[in-house]
Amino acid sequence: TYLLFSMMTGAGRHVFAYKYLVHGATLEVVWTMFPAVMLVLMAFPSFVLLYLSDDVVNPAMTMKAMGNQWYWVYEYSDFMNDSGETMELESYVLPDDLLEVGQLRLLDVDNRVVCPVDTHMRFMVTSNDVMHDLAVPSLGLKMDGTPGRLNQTSTMMQREGVYYGQCSELCGANHYAMPMVMEAVSLPN
Repeated sequence: TYLLFSMMTGAGRHVFAYKYLVHGATLEVVWTMFPAVMLVLMAFPSFVLLYLSDDVVNPAMTMKAMGNQWYWVYEYSDFMNDSGETMELESYVLPDDLLEVGQLRLLDVDNRVVCPVDTHMRFMVTSNDVMHDLAVPSLGLKMDGTPGRLNQTSTMMQREGVYYGQCSELCGANHYAMPMVMEAVSLPN
């Protein structure tokens, strides 16, 4: 209560005042500007590196993934047939009654994406309807699919195997039914 009383009445104000300090404006400018300049000098290289980290340079293979409610459409952009159409496949979750022994419920799909091992791949991700998110955690792959926008990321699968992922954006009632399965195979296969 004494502290509150002294602050309200101004009692003891002379104790906290230092009468020989005039202004110190130069010192205040220096200790304000020096950290500001240091932050600016750190920010510019960071912005350049952030921009360069998003740039995918010379991928060996490009795949487009388009999210729909509630399935994925994959397009192998580098492979075209005689009429100039790209290879495209739709991937739906396998219903429980079609699962075979060893398949994972709500994670296995009817069409797996097959990717070569040790190949720099670019994934272009977009959406037809609502926001989706292509996420394969074991590959470090996560990219938003936004309607009207084409986002890109890249990865390299370094060993053969099956990689499971899911849509990690809450996209509607059947959000759970949007898994993705990527199978990495060696090139001769």
